[in-house]
Amino acid sequence: MTVRSVQIRELPASDIERALALAYLVFHESPGDERRRHHRETLVDCPRIGAYDGEDLVGFAAAHPFSVSVPGGGELPCPGLTFVSVAPTHRRRGVFAGMMDELFARCAREGAPLVALWASESSIYGRFGFGPGAYGTSVRIDSRQPLALRATPDPRPLRLVDPDSAPALLGPYFERTRARRAGRQARTEAWWRKELLVEKDEGDDALSPPRVVALGDPLAGYAVYRTKPGDEDTRTPGLVQVDEVEADGPGEAAALWSYLSAIDLTGTVRAWGRPVDDVLLLIAADRDQVRVTESFPSLWVRLVDVRAALAARSWAAPVDLVLAVRDERVPANAGRFRLIASPDGFSYAPTGDDPDLSFDARDLATAYMGATPVRSLVRAGLVGEHKPDAASMLDAALYTDLLPHTLDEF
Repeated sequence: MTVRSVQIRELPASDIERALALAYLVFHESPGDERRRHHRETLVDCPRIGAYDGEDLVGFAAAHPFSVSVPGGGELPCPGLTFVSVAPTHRRRGVFAGMMDELFARCAREGAPLVALWASESSIYGRFGFGPGAYGTSVRIDSRQPLALRATPDPRPLRLVDPDSAPALLGPYFERTRARRAGRQARTEAWWRKELLVEKDEGDDALSPPRVVALGDPLAGYAVYRTKPGDEDTRTPGLVQVDEVEADGPGEAAALWSYLSAIDLTGTVRAWGRPVDDVLLLIAADRDQVRVTESFPSLWVRLVDVRAALAARSWAAPVDLVLAVRDERVPANAGRFRLIASPDGFSYAPTGDDPDLSFDARDLATAYMGATPVRSLVRAGLVGEHKPDAASMLDAALYTDLLPHTLDEF
């Protein structure tokens, strides 16, 4: 594919160093040797797209070969877009659009109905059909006093687990439980070791290596966290930074949060990327003690093949509606389609009938995972409702018990 003077093509392994240099330039980064080595190793196993102006590399994008849970416990291939970079000399010349079009074409050829990313600039990706497929929250707990909870902590014993052996214990549990929520990617052992259980957080050298605490045998929940000592001079209490908490139910969650909030010589628990509907927020007896400090879009999703994506998810109630879909980047998705779905069947076929709902591709992606109700999109003027209660009918069909969520940033 050629965009004016720029050619879009496969980036060979021999150009990975050039691609990383471009990415570090664009994102103003200077990672250490260990992190650079990890980036190189990661990119060897990723499909890669390069944009070349003559011999100069002026654009780069890669895609992790992920699969992701979709509503109802299904699973779909979902490349995870990463390292998207355009040289400052070639901005606004169609380089980014050319790489996105090439990515979507590859997904169509290879049978990947979804693409996902974490947006560095959300204003860009919406124009290419990406919508927030999941949201996250940051939570802060004042742990200078015992954590007040309305749920009784599970009495089973807690034990500390060596991070080196943690993937063998936590990995199978995570795989069994991640289907409860849409948006969670399958983890390899390398992902556990090189992303979640890394020895050092480059953002804060004072944080400890990762600690892992497990509840029960068989495993009923776990937490991954780090600690940071307090500062007597500034009267800053010690910190517990929570990277992940997974639990079977409220009692198990209560046991883990009680443990994290009672670690000696600490006075604050901070957790980033928690689910919007985290049970902690419901069982906290004192919401002045447990505060949500931030809410943000996390995983952005793009439906490359709308029909295949809809066919792979579950349907909580029968629905029969005509959807008008606008999609400038993937013309095969655009048009009017009759959606007939129920817990027992699915059909999505072109039709000439008048639409009941009109969607832009980005808003259909947001509704697909269940992050935002269609009714809310209608109220915001983003989705057109042409039949009374059509949005409510589709929301009933799209319903899932838990909101989508992912922690794995890439």
